[in-house]
Amino acid sequence: MTSTDITRALNDLLFTPGLDLTEAVDRHFTPDYRQRTDGVWSDRASFVQHMTRLRTLVRSGTVEVHDELRDGPRYADRHTVTLTQHNGRTSRTEVYLFARMAPDGRFQSVEETTLLVTGHPDDGNLGSVK
Repeated sequence: MTSTDITRALNDLLFTPGLDLTEAVDRHFTPDYRQRTDGVWSDRASFVQHMTRLRTLVRSGTVEVHDELRDGPRYADRHTVTLTQHNGRTSRTEVYLFARMAPDGRFQSVEETTLLVTGHPDDGNLGSVK
């Protein structure tokens, strides 16, 4: 299996509406996946619930990776996500991400910090898993 990366994962999760969410999550994240975003931990079930919500809000978007590093099971990147919502609002969020990859190339855990660069202050909550 080819190792995943943030671009492939987010494209499948958010920007490929015809792809079943369960299939997208299984493709990029292990069953024991955990994530901490801006200090808040969530398990895989919470993550899936958050992606389900985002799919109802997001019309389109892009991922721009500025820096990306791999070292064995460790993965780190700095990327910007631009989202356009169905209500027409657009936001840009810069993300600093550190991850642990499983032997099969999927994300096992992610710790990230986000910074809303442009957009409505409420759009900063789009990145938080709650």
